[in-house]
Amino acid sequence: MTLTHENYYSLEASAAYMSVSQLKAFDECEAAAMAQLRGEYKSMKTTPLLVGGYVDAFFAGELDEFKEANPEIFCKNGKLRSDYAKADEIIERIQRDDYFYSFFGGEIQPIITSNIAGVDFKCKIDFLHDDKIVDLKVMRDFAPIYLPNRGRVNFIEAWHYDLQGAIYQEIVRQKTGKKLPFYIAAATKEEVTDLAIIQVPQEVLDFELEAATERIPYYAAVKKGVFEAERCGNCNYCKSTKKLNAPMSWDKLCNNDFSEDIEER
Repeated sequence: MTLTHENYYSLEASAAYMSVSQLKAFDECEAAAMAQLRGEYKSMKTTPLLVGGYVDAFFAGELDEFKEANPEIFCKNGKLRSDYAKADEIIERIQRDDYFYSFFGGEIQPIITSNIAGVDFKCKIDFLHDDKIVDLKVMRDFAPIYLPNRGRVNFIEAWHYDLQGAIYQEIVRQKTGKKLPFYIAAATKEEVTDLAIIQVPQEVLDFELEAATERIPYYAAVKKGVFEAERCGNCNYCKSTKKLNAPMSWDKLCNNDFSEDIEER
C-alpha cells in the first residue's frame, strides 16, 4: 500500500509494515501488540504523553489534526487546559534557544519505507537533514531511570530511543546511501524546562540494529499467525484480559511472579 500522512497510523498500514513503535510493543508484550494490530486494544492516553504529543504536533505542523484527535485537553476557547499548559511553555523555551532550534528543519516528518531482515518497515522522522537525523523528545527530566535487572540507565536507553535511532538510521541509509548520525533533541516538563541535544554513539546504534535484526523475523511471523503471541502477564492489556483459574501461591506472591495462574479470555 502507498503510505500517506492520512493513513500512516491506520490498522491497514500497521498490518503491512513493521515500525519502531510496533517493534517496541512486541518487545514489551506480544499479546498486547497483536491486540493493538487487531484494533482490540489501545494504550491509555496520559497527561505526560499528551503534553509531549502536543509539542511534537506543533513543530510537525500537525496541530490541527492533534486538536481534532484530542479535544478533551482544550477549553471551549481553544486554549489548553491547565494540566496541559506546560506544552506551550516548552514550545516557547525551545524557540528561544538558537542552537537547539537549529536542529529543527530539513525534511519535516518524511514518510520512508525500507526492508530490514526481510520485513517491510515504515517510519516518520521528525527532522531529516542532509547531514543528520533528529528526533524531538519531551521528557519528565534527564535523571537516570531504574530498570529491573539493569539498574539505573539514561533515559535514552530506558525508553529505547537508541533502538529507534538504529532503525531510522538504517532506513535512511537504504534510501540515501548515507549513514547519518542520530540526535535526540530533548526538552523537559520540569517547572523550568531544560534542553539538551544528544548524539547517540554509533556503536550503540550498531549494537541495537544487530540485536533487532535477530528478533524482527520472529515478530513478523507472530503477526502472520505462524507463532502464537505470548502474554507477558504484567502489562495493562494482560491485566484487563486475564482470567483466574487458581489461587496464587504465597511463594509466587513473595517472588512478585504474577504471570501464571491465568488464561486468556
